[in-house]
Amino acid sequence: MSQQQTISLIWRAQQGNRQAFGRLVEQFEPTVFGTVLRRLRNRSEACEVTQDVFIQVMRKLPQLRDPKRFAGWLRRIAVRMSINRAVRRPKETPRSPQTFAALKPAPETPLENLLRPEQAHQVRGGLHRLRELDRETLVAFYFEGHSLKEMSHEFDSPIGTIKRHLHTAHNRPICSLRKERP
Repeated sequence: MSQQQTISLIWRAQQGNRQAFGRLVEQFEPTVFGTVLRRLRNRSEACEVTQDVFIQVMRKLPQLRDPKRFAGWLRRIAVRMSINRAVRRPKETPRSPQTFAALKPAPETPLENLLRPEQAHQVRGGLHRLRELDRETLVAFYFEGHSLKEMSHEFDSPIGTIKRHLHTAHNRPICSLRKERP
């Protein structure tokens, strides 16, 4: 593309022509990406910064007085934003494999294996002591994995009501629960 065509695109883009700005992006994106990649040495970060550069250019383009200086102006923005990203990103520090091994969940102990059925029995007992609507709401949400929207249709109630039922059932004090029937 000739310099005159580029200048014409810049003028039209400054006037708000999105197609002209899109053509400028297509023309200069490889150059900006290369500039950013040389600074950051990371392709995914370079892609992000390249996008950020063109967003910045779109915002600041009306401030450019001399369209002949567009390429240098664009390069300065790309370099500045690359440096900012490089300075602000956290330093990478190598970690030993033992560090990550500590993040794995601990294997279950025999005691936990023995207590699990007892805990499940207590949960079932607590659910049976709830009012029917509270129990159905909790079971549908926590055990069957229904969304609030699905529950709204199932119970023929607004989502706000379903949320209130969940909150009430979840926080209901034990003394207000009905007694278990023999």
